[in-house]
Amino acid sequence: MRKFIALLLVFGLFTIDAMAQAEPTGFQILKEKFIEGDWRFMSLVLVCLILGLAFCIERIITLNVATTNTDALLAKIDENLKEGNLEGAKEVCKSTPGPTASILYEGLKNAGDGPEAVEKAVVSYGSVQMGLLEKGLVWIALFIAIAPMLGFMGTVIGMIQAFDRIQAVGDLSPSVVAGGIKVALLTTVFGLIVAIILQIFYNYIISKVDSIVGKMEEASIALVEVMDSNNVFK
Repeated sequence: MRKFIALLLVFGLFTIDAMAQAEPTGFQILKEKFIEGDWRFMSLVLVCLILGLAFCIERIITLNVATTNTDALLAKIDENLKEGNLEGAKEVCKSTPGPTASILYEGLKNAGDGPEAVEKAVVSYGSVQMGLLEKGLVWIALFIAIAPMLGFMGTVIGMIQAFDRIQAVGDLSPSVVAGGIKVALLTTVFGLIVAIILQIFYNYIISKVDSIVGKMEEASIALVEVMDSNNVFK
């Protein structure tokens, strides 16, 4: 995971450099707003975005790899069980990537102990696989929460700076408070933008996990029926 984040950081730097060369006007504006928003807080918000996207991309890749065609997998298992080839059915599961195949393999391993043992093994191992699918989501949720908080902190500090200038000058004028208010607004905007981006990815990942879990449960029920119809328990 650390190597993946490091690669993403390097890729981000190259992308920013390319943007600077390809679209200097837009990049310069973004750079100016970033600096005007107080780089100390804006840098922390940027780190939240980079790390959050790193976890999101890692989860999306992992979940796409974990997606299995359960109907085709069950059809292969059924074909082997009809021939009385329990070991062949296990090999089909072992050679198929994804949590669904792993759960079905655990069920087939306990075929000799009856349907109750199969169901128990499937439920127990299903909990383990579900935990692996949700790995890293807590960090994404953390960055979603922290990004706007950092923005709001910049807002508070910007307002404090504005009031400090008013106190120092002794006069309430737009030119005196504009700088502090500008910092406050920019940090808030960037923090909210980061949170919105990560929230979209987070919801997509959650829906993907729910879809995989649903397929796992359907495949588990279907496995017991397939094994019973092929007299595996007798």
